[in-house]
Amino acid sequence: MLVGEKISFYLEDIETPIGKWLNLIITGLVLVSTGTFVAETYTLESGLANFLHQLDSTIMVIFTIEYVVRLVVAKNRWQYVFSFYALIDFVAIFPFLFGIFDASFLRVFRWFRILRLIRFIEGRNAFGNLDRHDSLVVTRIIFTISSIIFVYSGLIYQVEHPVNPQMFGTFLDAIYFSVATMTTVGFGDITPISTMGRLLTVLMILTGIALIPWQLGDLVKRVVKSSDKVEKICQRCQLASHETDALFCKRCGTEL
Repeated sequence: MLVGEKISFYLEDIETPIGKWLNLIITGLVLVSTGTFVAETYTLESGLANFLHQLDSTIMVIFTIEYVVRLVVAKNRWQYVFSFYALIDFVAIFPFLFGIFDASFLRVFRWFRILRLIRFIEGRNAFGNLDRHDSLVVTRIIFTISSIIFVYSGLIYQVEHPVNPQMFGTFLDAIYFSVATMTTVGFGDITPISTMGRLLTVLMILTGIALIPWQLGDLVKRVVKSSDKVEKICQRCQLASHETDALFCKRCGTEL
């Protein structure tokens, strides 16, 4: 296997120790980077603020290198550039690459960093005895709801804070508003006043209506299908949900 093929393999692999640790590190950096930017919405002492800024810049350099490496080792570079994951990666590093200019509005793109985690959710089994597909459906629902709230809260905060700092003083205020809106509670104690803020609120609601019921429907179908299964525990991997006539474990192949 050539060097480029090995690098490409480990960037996507989670089964081998190298691939697993590499992807865990990247996932951790996404979370840390997102956390630092959330912290920056609060009033911090200068020392801590400078540290977080330097930490964030370092992580963004790593993300930029990762993007370039993925581009170099891609079999079809143009196809990779316009792929969904590559676009998410580019949006995440876009403000950093062009931060040397006076373009503070580009900060809104930084909230899309959390979407990079999609890459590490696909095809994963994250919930114990659930089979691979059920685990993926549950993970997608949780990630979809969290991403909608987080990304839209970030965008709304960016456009509302300069004109409405009393209501959108911190990122937590934006989260509170988004959760109240998404759950249709709508207390009304925090409301956007800018045109863009209201437009983003409408888009957040429409996005939730479009994505969440569709994924919940998929989960319901899986639950109905699972009702035909029995509690037949695999002695090797401990998977308990199998068809009534199953002779071998559907996860590891062990004889039941």
